[in-house]
Amino acid sequence: MTRLLVLLLLSFHALGAWASSLDITISGGTEAASPIAVIPFGWAGSGEPTQFNLGEIIAADLERSGRFRTLEEKDMISRPQRAEQVEFRDWRALAMDHLVIGEVTGSGPDAYQASMTLFDVYRAEPMLSFQLPFSARTQRAAAHHLADLIYEKLTGEPGAFNTKVAYVTSTTSAEGKRIALQVADSDGYGPQTIVASAEPLMSPAWSPDGRRIAYVSFEKGEPSIYVQELANGQRRKLTAYPGINGAPAWSPDGSKLAMTLSKDGNPDIFVLDVSSGSLSKITNHYAIDTEPSWSPDGRSLVFTSDRGGRQQLYLVSASGGEPRRLTFEGQSNARGSFSPDGKSLVLETQTSNGYGIGLLDIASSRLRVLSNGGFDESPSFAPNGRMIIYATKAGSGGKGELAAVSVDGRVKQQLKLQAGDVREPAWSPKAK
Repeated sequence: MTRLLVLLLLSFHALGAWASSLDITISGGTEAASPIAVIPFGWAGSGEPTQFNLGEIIAADLERSGRFRTLEEKDMISRPQRAEQVEFRDWRALAMDHLVIGEVTGSGPDAYQASMTLFDVYRAEPMLSFQLPFSARTQRAAAHHLADLIYEKLTGEPGAFNTKVAYVTSTTSAEGKRIALQVADSDGYGPQTIVASAEPLMSPAWSPDGRRIAYVSFEKGEPSIYVQELANGQRRKLTAYPGINGAPAWSPDGSKLAMTLSKDGNPDIFVLDVSSGSLSKITNHYAIDTEPSWSPDGRSLVFTSDRGGRQQLYLVSASGGEPRRLTFEGQSNARGSFSPDGKSLVLETQTSNGYGIGLLDIASSRLRVLSNGGFDESPSFAPNGRMIIYATKAGSGGKGELAAVSVDGRVKQQLKLQAGDVREPAWSPKAK
């Protein structure tokens, strides 16, 4: 099998390998966003304050969710840091529903503590108070954690700000092309390179505990599946069979990886026990079966197959058996993955305009198109199921970027890049 054919099959419909750092901006929103004022946190310690103001990060997180409309700092009448300093009439005059205040104190060398309070402005009472220790290294994570607490208190749903996003970048310089697997905070801050190569890197997949990433590497000329520990960089080659080794997907308990292998002559779905190395063949068909993804209960796999003539999604038991076709709308559908509650699938759908991101309600088989940019691919759910991140580009020769859309389609975001092209984003599970 030629290297080109392997690349085509791993990408399946081959939308092209496309960052450096990311800058997330909201390009759409919802009129129902709740008004909230997040005061920049005060500094009550001795010495130099922390590098980042936690209140500013919290405000940006809440605004980015599309569920809240935050007050700009220039419009704030006052900047209270403690409960006794709050004048609720000021915030009622600004039509704010909620108010967040806080301050940071130093508690030792490289040791800090944040105190945060969320108020109901019209009831003039606190809804949530929280104290959180952190270090200089974890200050942004601390802010994201506080934003998650506020989001959950006000919406009744878990937040997803204290998470990561993995993606593949491609840059070209005088030294040649450089492909890198990078990981950044969910707001695009602090991208770190996990592995880099002159050869393609593909299909990053987070383990359920968020400590490992499985991916496909061509660094020795043929595709192999690796698993890499994020904490120490140690990695392990899991498969290097002849032909395709692609599309790894972790089981919900982290003990297995579903994948596409063509070692028997045709691309089929297999499940590998990570610790023992035992391999089970799940599908056995002359068509191309690829891009497996687990159901949240670990009992089923959804995968892409052209066994019906065009790419569609099929559901099969994780122990094998006869697959059942799930998608019928659209010219073709591919790369499906389950929502955290297992009730829907996000997928790539082909329309008359090209490729867009769709959401399939499994019970009703109803498919809604959430984006229709023509070159939208690789959708990945946030761990709370509220947002979907995906790769997009303007035209067949355009620059690859990331975008996000809410599951109701009302909130849209563009994730701006400083340089390079990006593809295959994968949203991490919630930080433990």
